[in-house]
Amino acid sequence: KPELLRALESSLGISFSSDSICPSPNPLIIVISGPSGVGKDAVIKRLREVRENLHFVVTATSRGMRPGEVNGKDYFFVSKDEFLSMVEKDELLEYALVYGDYKGIPKKQIRDFMAKGCDIVLRVDIQGAETLRKALGDSGVFIFLVAESELALVERLIDRKTESEEELLVRIATAREEVKRVKRFDYVVVNAKGKLEEAVVLVGSIIDAEKAKVRQREPII
Repeated sequence: KPELLRALESSLGISFSSDSICPSPNPLIIVISGPSGVGKDAVIKRLREVRENLHFVVTATSRGMRPGEVNGKDYFFVSKDEFLSMVEKDELLEYALVYGDYKGIPKKQIRDFMAKGCDIVLRVDIQGAETLRKALGDSGVFIFLVAESELALVERLIDRKTESEEELLVRIATAREEVKRVKRFDYVVVNAKGKLEEAVVLVGSIIDAEKAKVRQREPII
């Protein structure tokens, strides 16, 4: 060691530690929600590509598989009877009946990956987010995704071509009610058309800010 450093240690009667001054941040549970059509899947897909140490929980659902979806990657597709069995065994952190189909979050995935130090990302609808808020309280990070306008949201729903006109009317009416619940979330992120990267960067900044907090969130599952 340099002579002055040794002299300072000698005067203080200590040896300066090279260990990090700040403890490692706790793993986060990040809940990403928003009305149908705001681009939750697109934001999460891009997050997968640009950030490490995130585990994206695969949700269980009783709905049918859509074109291009992969079982075990996009969702775990199960029958309604299988889903209700999971509920009975208390294997889900939350579940809900959405547009006639069940969706739920398996607890085991979260526990296993948090034990490895990974941050957990949950993609849920508004109903699911409210259930998670009750279960997690302030220990989770809740992010509300929105489109830049109501018109933009309706155009996205139409462009998906996955719903009939009657189904679109239901989704639009639901979305108009859901945006009123934004104040129940910690953060709001606008995912504007053609500006996906900006939305993803903002979500990443939220995660970084949470990691830098002096008072860390302490989720328990």
